[in-house]
Order: sequence, then C-alpha cells, then structure tokens
Amino acid sequence: MKLKFSLLALLSAFSLFCNGCTTEKTVVESQANQVQISFSWWGNDTRNEYTIAAIEKFEELNPNIKVKCNYSEWSGYQARNNVQMASNTESDVMQINYAWINQYSPDGNGYYDINKLSDYVDFSNFQQSDLNFGMQNGKLNAIPIAYNTQTIYYNKTIYDQYGLKLPKTWDDIFNAGKIMNGKNYPLSMAAKGAWFYCISYAEQKTGKGFMNLKGDLQFNPDDIKIMLDFYCRLVNEKVMPNVESFDKLNISSGDYAGVLAWLSDAKNYCDDAQKNSYDIQIGDYTANNKLDGWYIKPATLYAISKNTDYPKESGMLLNYLLNSKEMAEYQGIEKGIPISKAALTYLKENSMLNGLQYDAYKQMDENKSQLKMISPYFENEELIDDFKSACNDVLYNKATSSDKASELYDTFNEVLIKN
Repeated sequence: MKLKFSLLALLSAFSLFCNGCTTEKTVVESQANQVQISFSWWGNDTRNEYTIAAIEKFEELNPNIKVKCNYSEWSGYQARNNVQMASNTESDVMQINYAWINQYSPDGNGYYDINKLSDYVDFSNFQQSDLNFGMQNGKLNAIPIAYNTQTIYYNKTIYDQYGLKLPKTWDDIFNAGKIMNGKNYPLSMAAKGAWFYCISYAEQKTGKGFMNLKGDLQFNPDDIKIMLDFYCRLVNEKVMPNVESFDKLNISSGDYAGVLAWLSDAKNYCDDAQKNSYDIQIGDYTANNKLDGWYIKPATLYAISKNTDYPKESGMLLNYLLNSKEMAEYQGIEKGIPISKAALTYLKENSMLNGLQYDAYKQMDENKSQLKMISPYFENEELIDDFKSACNDVLYNKATSSDKASELYDTFNEVLIKN
C-alpha cells in the first residue's frame, strides 16, 4: 500500500514537473515569437493614462505583439517628431498633425501606404471623402480620427446679465462689445483663432477664398487689409482682448463671455466655467454672406512609418485604435467624435455621446456640406506669426494697415512657395 502511494506521488510530481517545463517552454517560445512595435502620441495626463490602458488591452488581445509607448505634451512631441522624421527613427504607428502630410510626405512617400494593409485595416468604417484627407499622390498616408472646426463657445450667463442675446451676426458681436464696454469681453481667442476669425470675415466680405487646397494664395493686398482692419476693430471696440494677453483662466472666471476654439477643445476651454455654474452654449457660425468662411479639417490622424519592419502588426494596431470597441470605450470623445462608424456606433449604443463637445459636433455635422475643406498650408505657423506681428504694428500705430497688407501679401507668397 505504501509502495503504491509512493509510486503515485512520484508520478504526480513527475507530471507537475513536466507541466512546469511545458509552461515555461510555451512562455519562452511566445516571447521569442513576439514582435515589438512602437506607438507615439501627444496629449495631457488624462489622454496618456487611457491610451496606455488601451494599449495594455491590445497586448492582451494580441499576445504576440508588444507595443512600446512614446508620448509627451504637444510642443515636445512636435520638436521630437521633426528630429525623428529627419533621422528615420519615428515610431511604427504615430499620431500626426494634418499639416505634416505635406511637410513630410509631399510626394506621398513620407509615410507608409496604408492601402496595402486592407487585410488588417477595416476601411468600410470610413467614406472615401474621409480618407481623402490622408491621401497624398494616390497613397493613403494617414487616416483621420475625428473632424475639427473652429467653434464659438458663449457664456450665456454673462450675456444674460447685460440683457443681450447670443450674437448671430458681425454687428451683434460689435454691439455686445459696446454694451459690455470692457467690463467683460464678448469674445476671446488665441492667435490661431484670430487668424481663422479674420479670414472668415474677409472671405465673407470679398466672396473669395483665402487660399486653395494646393496652398496658392488667393487674397490680394486689399483683402489682407480687411483682415488687419477687422482685427484692430475687434480689439479697439473691446470685443476681445489682444491675442497676446489671452488667458484661458478668464474663461472660467467669466471675464471672457465667449471664446473661439477648436471643437475638440470644448472640455479644455470650457469645463471649468461649467463647473463654476456658468451656462456655456454653442454659438452660430457668425454671419453668412457669399461664403461661410468656416473650415473643416481632421482633428488628428494616425499614420504608419514608411520604415516599419512590421507593417502587418502596425496595421493591426492602427485598426484597433480607430475601429475597436475597446479603444472606443477607453477614449470616448476625448479626441473628438470618432469618424469610424464602428467606434461611433459603440459610443451611441453605450450613451457616451453627450456634453458640450458633442453639441459642437452636431452643429458641425449639420453644416458639414457648407464647411470648406482646409488646405494643409492654412495653419502654417509662419503665416500666423507674421499676421499677429502685423496686427500689433497697426494696432499700436507703428504702420498703416495698407502698408502692412502689402508686406504681408509678399511675405505670405514667399512662405507658401517655400513650403
């Protein structure tokens, strides 16, 4: 009986030993076959946290793929991206800015052609008009995550205190400036917002587009003068503070009764004001004469490195980021309302589409046919900086708007030709 028990114990121990060997061997083999790819993005702590959690879930679903995460805030990301693209050390999968397609891939060869990955990326979730934003020279360089447009967010509580309705025309906004008289500002914006706002006004006044999709300037010096004069009038008549003194904290305090910002920045700019019990509402796209003067663009896009050694695995990660229910759950609408039909359906079914940003999205979606597709050159930082500098020269009587408009016309053309 003792012999039988000892034999059974020995066999059991041998079995456990063998199972341990098998498990260890399986793990070793799994690690040996594991592919490592890299993924980069920019954002705040909230974005970093949910993205890392989503990547861990992707690795769980795809144990043969390990993802190295590279992330930082915007300015650091942009600077690092310049170096990496020049040295061919960029991540396998990366979040990119819309303007970078022209900057890094003028011939379509700067990024991987995602069209080659149709076995791994579900294109049925996108219309061709969506994919066109990432097309360059017949190659799909990137896929947009969400759409963006400049949006006006008004503090109705402050407007109500002055007995004012929310502005619907250019005249309305100047009338609000007269009534508030510097105690509050009817509107506020950073430099890029002022750039878009002034272009919108000038386009509606002239019936001309500022530039075409190829980046050719269509304004003449007289048209640019309209932009300069409009900006100075906004500041002088106390509609808005000079962009150089713009302070986001004044939105939450109510000192600014409105702000022009990207649709995707609704939470970033207005969340604290809502917490302070202010009623923040979406403003109409101001006036509509000959042209809307309002533009639509991808908020951001995902691209794959032309140098990747693992296009299949990179394509799988790209598809997960855009189309999976797991990523949709983690991300919600933090990066904008997703274009992907699968992601959007998931958010709708789980009641995750709500709030100020979604209200801004609905306005954009309702007016989508009237919003113009933006040129990648539209947000060139040199153009915006030169315009801001010229505005200050005119504002502080260092030059006339006619003289600065002529200078800007030449400068704009030089910058656009160079790029």
